[in-house]
Amino acid sequence: MPAAPTTTPPTTGADTGRARQALRALYGVRFGFALAWAAALLLATRDGSDVTTTVGVLLVAYPLFDLAAAVVDHRASGGIRAGGLLRVNMALSGLAAAGLVVAAASGAPAVLRTWGAWAIAAGAVQLVVALRRRALGGQWPMILSGGISVLAGGGFVATAAGSDPALGGLGGYALLGGIFFLASAVRLSRTRQRP
Repeated sequence: MPAAPTTTPPTTGADTGRARQALRALYGVRFGFALAWAAALLLATRDGSDVTTTVGVLLVAYPLFDLAAAVVDHRASGGIRAGGLLRVNMALSGLAAAGLVVAAASGAPAVLRTWGAWAIAAGAVQLVVALRRRALGGQWPMILSGGISVLAGGGFVATAAGSDPALGGLGGYALLGGIFFLASAVRLSRTRQRP
């Protein structure tokens, strides 16, 4: 799944500092969005696993936000150590949004399979991006988040085949991802303050 490594010019200390600052701000926004999205999804699915119009809109909104965040990340950080992979992530998120439009019309099992496939692929990309960015600091939460996303994606695919394919677990997945973004933002802030 990961794209071939891209060659990027050497970065200066100023470039690295700007990248840290941009990532810290982006990760904070991603935490806020994940928190709000998880709450909205849990409220929208509290009466069952029916894919209502509201649930469908929420489902498609999440990968679209992820796509926008990857674009912001690429522009703000200059794609430091991850340019090609960020483009892969953009493509995956766009495909996931389109797939969820179709899956929402087919019901919860199709949604869980589509979301699960996206979580596996995007988690693998996130893991590799974070490994490449270790020198920036604050990436251990992102490494853990990528690995957990791969495992959670497999769980969603398995749940789709079960007798009760509930969508509420997607809210927990988003919330946990948001917490990892917050932890990474905090770690980046501490890294930035070091001499």
